[in-house]
Amino acid sequence: MLAKMCLLAALAAQPGIAAHAQQPPPAGQQPPPAPLQTHDPNHNPTPCIQPAPMVRLEDYDGPLKKAVGTFARPLERKSVPLSQYKPGVKLCTLTFKDKFVLFVEDSTDLAAFVGSAFDAGIDQAENSDHTYGQGAQGYGKRFGAEFTDRASSRFFRDFAYPWIFSEDPRYYRLGEGPAGKRLLHAAEHAVVAHRDSGKPMFNFSVWLGTASSVVLSNTYHPDNQRGFAPAAQRVTFSILQGIGADVLREFWPQISRKLKLPFRGESLPTNHNWNPTTP
Repeated sequence: MLAKMCLLAALAAQPGIAAHAQQPPPAGQQPPPAPLQTHDPNHNPTPCIQPAPMVRLEDYDGPLKKAVGTFARPLERKSVPLSQYKPGVKLCTLTFKDKFVLFVEDSTDLAAFVGSAFDAGIDQAENSDHTYGQGAQGYGKRFGAEFTDRASSRFFRDFAYPWIFSEDPRYYRLGEGPAGKRLLHAAEHAVVAHRDSGKPMFNFSVWLGTASSVVLSNTYHPDNQRGFAPAAQRVTFSILQGIGADVLREFWPQISRKLKLPFRGESLPTNHNWNPTTP
């Protein structure tokens, strides 16, 4: 300790060193740029980039923009257009907060309420969960159950298990190539996912998340059939629905270009009022 104090005193006594330490950079010389931000939980210094911002409804002037844009945004929220990124530069990983925000946004999106209302109407017509009864009260219970189904599935698949297994819950779009190859790539996502580091891994969040939400649904769906076989059937159906959504995510750029719909991944629509700082 005494030796360190003596060394510091000796350095401070040399005016050349002190003046050099306090001397500002020469005029016109800019400080070195800060390194690219990375969200790597292992503090890997590899630079990363963020996905392109989603197209806002205000940036789209085509027909039916509100309805189409409302249902397109949930698709794009979990899509990563791989073809846009240069080799050697990785996509920024999702932090704990990012995964939680993804779950919240997916659960509170307008499409989630509309889908729950539609499914509740189908259940009401078929008298599913007949214990709920009919009328406005029965429909309200069915709507609550359907909304809880969606929210619990997103909680487990977008947040809980991706956080536990350090898994990226997004779909990595192939974006180009033969249609059959892209279709297979979308179906493979039910089995193969990406770690936060970018490496492939088994898709734990899809299988464990779906199974967890199915088991949880038995607590508020009084007429659900219990047992392994009915649960396995519901898990399989839910995973097939997820594969269908990934297929739609894979081909959404082509569909949106054909129908002139908004999507994230190419140049933004022509709009002189667009402000990149607006969320």
